[in-house]
Amino acid sequence: MSTLAKVMSKFRLAVVQLQVSGVKAENLSRARRMVKEAAGEGSEVVLLPECFNSPYGTNFFSKYAEKIPGESTQVLAEAAKENKVYLVGGSIPEEDSGKLYNSCMVFNPDGEMIVKYRKIHLFDIDVPGKIRFQESETLSPGNSLSMFDTPFCKVGVGICYDMRFAELAQLYSRKGCQLLVYPGAFNMTTGPAHWELLQRGRALDNQVYVATASPARNEKASYVAWGHSSVVNPWGEVVSKAGPEEVIIYADIDLQFLSNIRQQIPITSQRRDDLYTVTSVQEGSA
Repeated sequence: MSTLAKVMSKFRLAVVQLQVSGVKAENLSRARRMVKEAAGEGSEVVLLPECFNSPYGTNFFSKYAEKIPGESTQVLAEAAKENKVYLVGGSIPEEDSGKLYNSCMVFNPDGEMIVKYRKIHLFDIDVPGKIRFQESETLSPGNSLSMFDTPFCKVGVGICYDMRFAELAQLYSRKGCQLLVYPGAFNMTTGPAHWELLQRGRALDNQVYVATASPARNEKASYVAWGHSSVVNPWGEVVSKAGPEEVIIYADIDLQFLSNIRQQIPITSQRRDDLYTVTSVQEGSA
């Protein structure tokens, strides 16, 4: 392997577990500062959490929603360009033609928006005696997959509840993604039960890296996030994990390690496509 190939087979990923307040300007300023800190530690891809610019809740989405481009995407574009990183901008409430979406924008090191992904699976759950939440009361779902290319690998994008749907991860893997990113805000019921389990499952099933970015926990918030942002490798091992507090975690994504795993356990070539298949009805944006 050439020296260049060795360099390109590894890159540093930063996951920002941001403490989100009710003041949008404060959230944007804090996010910008933490992206700079992450870049200063050698990160080439930086991931922000779901709803990083606003509190999470159906009663907040319309108040904090923006058109895209807008105030928040301008800050993200500048942060990506200033720090020369690929910036996965968590998610923000987006307003478009009278509808609201939970949307993730990705910016390249030139500050150009290269992806706008709208959460396709809305978080509508009812666990008696513990939690009821209905995103569909205010949000509309997106209708396409989203991937983007970096000099290192192709990356697939989902948001929070999307992680429960194995088919989405399978499609991204089949389309060549080696890293899946999920900004997400699991709660104090689903977080301890399923957050890490789902990440490890998606990583192991598809032999990919999986990274999740949660807001930091705020016990006083109306919706309390679990935190524990993580990075999982293709062997299903958690290689980096936060606690509940505001922090940046780092992971060196090793694509040669990924390749080795796929050679040792070659499930891609062993699939019985004559018996079953997972296909996308609509092609995603790349």
